[in-house]
Amino acid sequence: MSIFPESMRNRLRSTFTGQLEGQPEWVLALDQGDDAGFFDPASATWAVHGQTATIAAGVRALLMQALHPGAMAGVHDWSRYREDPLGRLAGTIRWIFTVTYADTETAVSASNWVLKLHERVVGSYLDAQGRERDYAANDPELLSWVHLAFTDSFLATAKLWSTPIPGGPDAYVREWAKAGELMGVPNPPRSEAELHAQIRAFLTSGTLKSDERVAEAVRFIRRPPLARGLMPGYRVLFNGAVASIAPEYRRMLGLQPAHLWRVPLPSVTATRLVLKVVGDMLGTGPGPSELAARRRLARLERVAAP
Repeated sequence: MSIFPESMRNRLRSTFTGQLEGQPEWVLALDQGDDAGFFDPASATWAVHGQTATIAAGVRALLMQALHPGAMAGVHDWSRYREDPLGRLAGTIRWIFTVTYADTETAVSASNWVLKLHERVVGSYLDAQGRERDYAANDPELLSWVHLAFTDSFLATAKLWSTPIPGGPDAYVREWAKAGELMGVPNPPRSEAELHAQIRAFLTSGTLKSDERVAEAVRFIRRPPLARGLMPGYRVLFNGAVASIAPEYRRMLGLQPAHLWRVPLPSVTATRLVLKVVGDMLGTGPGPSELAARRRLARLERVAAP
């Protein structure tokens, strides 16, 4: 029996799924389908996405994404993140977990659905050199940056706070390139070195930008409208996410590692403790999405057996 009240666990689950009680229909449906999908239980992708470090990864990815002025313009102009931040979070989680655990057809359909939603997200923005540029959410450049920010964030936080990755970091980057391909990303990285090189190229080319829109996004991500009881833990996770970002990007975001006066705080260790508490609250063992996928795999094995 858990030492945490059910109301607290439900509040935490609703933060990630947008649903206060029970499991969303899309999670339950992951046991359907006629094949194993793009990834299997022994994959690096299952190992990385099945651990609580993904919570810090989500915070980190949002911060990194904000540095591309085109991506930031799309969020600023079209997203309802201020009015419904948890709804946007739940939608992102749905896509990631569907691609990770679903059968092939469902994973492809989920990606096409997101691309369809992106078709209306168009506009203009001022680039880092002050020139006006048009943008569309499905532009290869923007798709690439979003994929890089997600991949880099999930990998960085897994290396800090998860168990060892089967096959190492290169295996995760190589596998998750499939998600990039599904979203139309040209030449997604297939090794940790390629990942870092592609991110660095955005920086050295002068594409990334720090301005008031970035500062506004950082302020919102630092203090989102979460339930009061969740905020102390979230502050620790935010500081952990910041600590995991390379200094050059941290400076552009106007952030620095947490400190008291001039004494650095142990953000990495504190985040590890909070993630353990979150894991204890949600329950040990595989999550609902993984369990549904395992039911599908077991069914397929029974059907294939002579």
